[in-house]
Amino acid sequence: MDDYPLLNVFWTMLWFFLWILWFFLLFKIITDIFRSNDMGGWGKAGWIIFVILLPFLGVFVYLIARGKSMGERDVEQAQKADAAFKAYVKDAAGSSGGGQGPSHADELAKLAELKSSGAISEAEFQKAKDKLLA
Repeated sequence: MDDYPLLNVFWTMLWFFLWILWFFLLFKIITDIFRSNDMGGWGKAGWIIFVILLPFLGVFVYLIARGKSMGERDVEQAQKADAAFKAYVKDAAGSSGGGQGPSHADELAKLAELKSSGAISEAEFQKAKDKLLA
């Protein structure tokens, strides 16, 4: 290792990092090809063959041709995942003793609304909240 200059170590690390980055990009594009709904089976097969047989050219052409829609699909998938998570949390928080009647979270929200509108005082709010949470 004594005959390997420090600059060559940095260059080797840079090329290794770029090589790993290239594989991440390649896998990202392959996943995007398969999750694309606006492309048929033959189109997907063509892109996969192009990306596998000519990887550098295929990836660059794919990014130029479909890069914008690739980002839109990422955003759409993130929004769907967020909506599913929020629905799950709302369902889990909203379930009270058998699912009949309003949940504790709904009743606490109503109490907070009544308090902020001035319909009940702070003491009444605390008493109702303690009764609800007991």
